[in-house]
Order: sequence, then C-alpha cells, then structure tokens
Amino acid sequence: MLSGRNTQALDDLTRALIDQSPNQKIEFLSGEISDPVFCKELIDRCIERLGSLDILINNAGISMRGIFNDTDLTVLKRVMDVNFWGSVYCTKFALPYLLAKKGSVIGISSVAGFKGLPARTGYSASKFALQGFLESLRIENRHTGLHVLIACPGYTASNIRKSALNAAGIAQGETPLNEDRLMSAEEVARQIWLAYDKKSIYAILTLQGKMAVWINKLSPKIADWLTFKVIRKEPQSPF
Repeated sequence: MLSGRNTQALDDLTRALIDQSPNQKIEFLSGEISDPVFCKELIDRCIERLGSLDILINNAGISMRGIFNDTDLTVLKRVMDVNFWGSVYCTKFALPYLLAKKGSVIGISSVAGFKGLPARTGYSASKFALQGFLESLRIENRHTGLHVLIACPGYTASNIRKSALNAAGIAQGETPLNEDRLMSAEEVARQIWLAYDKKSIYAILTLQGKMAVWINKLSPKIADWLTFKVIRKEPQSPF
C-alpha cells in the first residue's frame, strides 16, 4: 500500500511495480499525511484491500532552510505536521494490526534527530520529536513482539532539498548540494531493508552520520563547531 500527495507519481510507481511482480497486489491512496482523517482512511483501505498489515514505513518528510529569527512560524508548523504528526497518526491507526502480526514500525529519521542543524530548526525539531516518540513506543512494547526501527540516512539524492521550505514558507526549488555525489534512494532503501531484516533498532547509514553522533556524545561543543562549519560551506548558505 503506497501513499503520497502526487497521484500521477503513485500511479506510475504502482504500474511499474505490477510489471515487475504481476502476482503481487499493489494499491495506492493519495492524500495529505498531516491529516488524521486521511491517515485513518489509508490504514483502513490497506486492511480492506490487502487483509493485514505487517510493516509500516513512516517515510513522508519535508525539510526547511532558514535562520529561525527570519523564519515564519507557519514553516515550523508545516514541517512538524508532516514529519512528526503524520508518523504519529499513521502509527496510531496501524498499531492494533501491527500488534496482531508482531509487525514492525519503521521511522525514517535523520542525523538531524541526534544533532540540531543550524538553519534547519524545524526539521531538526521534527526528527528529535519523531525519535523520542519511536523510542518510547519501542520501550512500551518490549513484551508485545512489536519491532521499531529508527533509520537515519545521510544526505540522499532525492527531491527533499528542492521542495524544502525557505524562511517565507516557499519551496526553494533547487538543491544546494551536488545530488550525483549523494547516496541513492535505492541504496538507502536496501540498507534500511537489511536493518529491518536483522530487527535492528537503529540504522545510521553513513560514516559521516555515525561520526557526527559519536562526536556529539563525546563533546557537544566540538560537534557544534563542526556542524556549523559544514552547513556554512553549503552553496547559498544563510551564514
């Protein structure tokens, strides 16, 4: 069961998957993940059409870039609504079915959920919140058989930077990074699947990400300095 806002992209993906696996039943439902009514409809449709639910992947996400002092509050609310509340809504409605199957909840977080990133206050806040929610959920379900995985890709070649909101809440429309040098979405998916298969509880997918988390634990001040240095070097950096 696939979901997203772009109906045409979902239809194209569904057709491509059916061509690859003609015997599989694949459904999609387009809508707004920050709407709890849509999230309930999505889970209900999944059970109605497919019969059960074994894995929930909370992958919807939006980013932002702007110094907090200059950023409209609606930008932070939009990012939280999608990145945090969308995951909470879907998990809430899916949980009874996942518990029945001793299934898995996978949350796509970020190294920004371990270390706050300058000019991405809303994005980091949403990922910190997501990780806190998923950690709590995991501990609550130590004895129910539910598996919870927090996956933290590094920079990934995708549209997330093009659709990232600027301080005024407008999609910036371009990426500040060389997308060809980033990890592909396919490789990210493969590594997350391997982590799921091992029933890992965390998956930090890049060496840079692992080093960032490790340095932040040892010396947050040094991590602050390094983080600012990296962000400041980005093209069109606000610093």
